[in-house]
Amino acid sequence: MSDLKVTLIQTQLHWENIEQNLRMFDEKINSIKERTEVVILPEMFSTGFSMKSEQLAETMDGSAVQWMKKKAAEKNIIITGSLIIKENDQYLNRLIWMQPNGVAGTYDKRHLFGYAGEHEHYQPGDKRLIAQVKGWKICPIICYDLRFPVWSRNVISPETGAPVYDVLINVANWPERRSIAWKTLLHARAIENQCYALGVNRVGNDGNNIYHSGDSSIIDPLGEIIYRKEHDEDIFTTTLERSRLDEIRKNIPFLKDADKFQVF
Repeated sequence: MSDLKVTLIQTQLHWENIEQNLRMFDEKINSIKERTEVVILPEMFSTGFSMKSEQLAETMDGSAVQWMKKKAAEKNIIITGSLIIKENDQYLNRLIWMQPNGVAGTYDKRHLFGYAGEHEHYQPGDKRLIAQVKGWKICPIICYDLRFPVWSRNVISPETGAPVYDVLINVANWPERRSIAWKTLLHARAIENQCYALGVNRVGNDGNNIYHSGDSSIIDPLGEIIYRKEHDEDIFTTTLERSRLDEIRKNIPFLKDADKFQVF
């Protein structure tokens, strides 16, 4: 299988302003000069991490999803990040995996951040998404999900004999005051799941005056830091090497020794 080119966009967000954020991300994606295949945006990239679900929610036909569809087709890329979505009279913190052909995969945040009252405004999801591109299998999760390793645990598929996924992506609004946890858990998820772990976080103060230092990262399956950026906005593109992932899994096949379990 071939390598995969990914772009992480670490940025400040315009608080609860969908139009301004979409305009900003349009400009940032237009500024990417090198070829890329997957562009990753933060959690709630059109609003910031807001609990105003009723005021800010859009449907799957809303402006943010339509922008993703248009931009993915225009640039021939996959765009992913989470939005506030209303569906069946429920509010969801939903990650969209938008492909260039307009077909979108979705993942609804499983673990809602009770400390901020997220569970009072949003409905939790109950299904993982395993997206595929160029033979790579991608497992996206959202922010607080990172603290719960069972949910994102990689296993050997009995059907294929291969790990269920190759890349774990976490999109976040993770505050600087808990940045040690963010960095440590990203490391752990990469090592324990024998995968590339990509974390894309925002920077700057949000509307609640909570500061975010970013620390967006790419960690390889052995825990080596390929990329990390603190405090500043950044657009970073790199290549995930398939041969390195396959070699590590071949030489150290410890996923085969993992405990069997079931998630309810």
